[in-house]
Amino acid sequence: MAIEEHIIINQIIEGDPSAFSTLVDRYKDMVFALALRMLKNREEAEEVAQDTFIKVYKSLTKFKGDSKLSTWIYKVAYNSCLDSIKKNKKYQANVPVDDITIPQIKTMNNALDGILEAEKSQLIQDCLKQLPSEDSFLLTLFYFEEQSLEEISKVVGITPNNVKVKLFRSRKKLASILKAHIEPEMIARYEK
Repeated sequence: MAIEEHIIINQIIEGDPSAFSTLVDRYKDMVFALALRMLKNREEAEEVAQDTFIKVYKSLTKFKGDSKLSTWIYKVAYNSCLDSIKKNKKYQANVPVDDITIPQIKTMNNALDGILEAEKSQLIQDCLKQLPSEDSFLLTLFYFEEQSLEEISKVVGITPNNVKVKLFRSRKKLASILKAHIEPEMIARYEK
């Protein structure tokens, strides 16, 4: 654990409100983004983000430091999202995984190269919103938050190999959604 994180944790435990404010400022955007990916509802994500920091504050003395503080906060956020999903029994989007082949994924990647970078980024963000919560969450941790398989496994409580398998399946689901968005655009380009 970084020395700076250790100092902040000790200050929070000793009752320093500015230290907790520093911790919240450092991780609030990350926690909110992950909650929004899983819950797909801004108000619920804000509520879960607040709940996450309350849980972090209350259980900070239980943090052992055997992982990065950010990994531990991810785990608290992830579990808070799962609690919210269970509580609300939200409909989970089902995306057919077996309909996409590896060559199709490569073809879609080539098609994406033709889209402007900003449009591509927005398209990926929109498609991530259509994924089931866990898939969106895993892809966000791996690609946007650049967490390792090991770190993600600690967050979601499964082995790194299972994380790798789930990431592969999540990418296939994302490719399926991207395909549905890209094909109409490609057809429209050829009709002009």
